[in-house]
Amino acid sequence: MTRETVGKISQDLLHNATVLDHSAHEQMSEQLKDYEANVISAIDAGKKSFDHDFFLVVLTKKERLMQNVLRNYFLTRSSCPTPDWDQAVYHYKRNTGELEFLWVVPSKLVCKMFKEHALQIDESERVLRDFVLSFEDGTLLAKSKRLNGEQEKSLFLKLS
Repeated sequence: MTRETVGKISQDLLHNATVLDHSAHEQMSEQLKDYEANVISAIDAGKKSFDHDFFLVVLTKKERLMQNVLRNYFLTRSSCPTPDWDQAVYHYKRNTGELEFLWVVPSKLVCKMFKEHALQIDESERVLRDFVLSFEDGTLLAKSKRLNGEQEKSLFLKLS
């Protein structure tokens, strides 16, 4: 028995899709199906690679040729990343084994929509809105720099 490729399935779904095919909740549930297992796997890999605190970065990417296929990539790194679109960041604290969720920044399009309609965002999405606004105003970048022990440079010139 031959299995259909992801590309064929993707094209068939796009061709036959209607607006009411699935809800946002159904899409989110499908995307997050293996998320927790992948987080645990990435933490285990990070523990083997680092003997100190580290950061877990989850990048969400659309497949180039299959725009309805999203994939999450789980990476560990020693330093806190610069905030960017389609990114979730966690801080793993080795001494306590605690995984601290730092932020999530959705796609560029979603960020634009949240910024333009910040006051109309539903209560259930206000946490995400706050992350978007913190990304836009540089608060997340300042947090990243602080976690990396970097000094923030002033944006103002001193007049002498």
